[in-house]
Amino acid sequence: MTRTLRKEACEGDVIILHACAHNPTGADLTRQQWETVAEICKESGLFAVFDMAYQGFASGDLAQDASAITHFFDRSDLEFAVAQSFSKNFGLYGERVGVLHMVVLETDTAAKVTPLLTQLSRAEITSCPSYGARIVAKILSSPILLGQWQQDLVTMSERMKSMRKALYQELQRRAVRGSWEHLLTDIGMFSMTGLTRDQVDELRTNHHIYLLPSGRLSVTGLTSNNVDIVVQGFLSVLGTN
Repeated sequence: MTRTLRKEACEGDVIILHACAHNPTGADLTRQQWETVAEICKESGLFAVFDMAYQGFASGDLAQDASAITHFFDRSDLEFAVAQSFSKNFGLYGERVGVLHMVVLETDTAAKVTPLLTQLSRAEITSCPSYGARIVAKILSSPILLGQWQQDLVTMSERMKSMRKALYQELQRRAVRGSWEHLLTDIGMFSMTGLTRDQVDELRTNHHIYLLPSGRLSVTGLTSNNVDIVVQGFLSVLGTN
């Protein structure tokens, strides 16, 4: 990643970064790696756009999951944007609730950006449905509801970790062909399985197990009642080591 940014990115280029719980790989950057990326952005004049759709689903802690953004902000020498979605972590997928944050270094830049964003929003949306946004605002402004929501995020994060562990253990127990250690180190809702498109089609047709054609698995679709069924499907498609 850093090699590509250094060799191929040009000054003024926009790069999209997942703040946490990377989709589709589940492979998040470390603190040191984020520091390196930030330095490359500064040196090369790159503009980062953070896609933050899964805050709270990585570690269960809102601040920790936003630590990459915090690092960029604390440097005080980078301009960047954050596209923050509440669709997943508030369970409002059908409402598509979110907000765009723009971080700029000069007040005159902010004065130019604000009317431009207003104009774009007017042309693209004009008037957003308010239902989902009001739910989010209500929860964030109530200490009691905020605390309950934060605990729900911990519960969800821990459940995903437990499902990853259960899937890994069953794949190992059944000796399903492949390397599965990454399931334990990946973070968030998704992981790549390495299955080909044909194998994904076979899983869907013969076992009614649904992955994306890329082989991406949604960990949230796993339960204690279906892990063995999923592994049996994988075993049928992949065979044993």
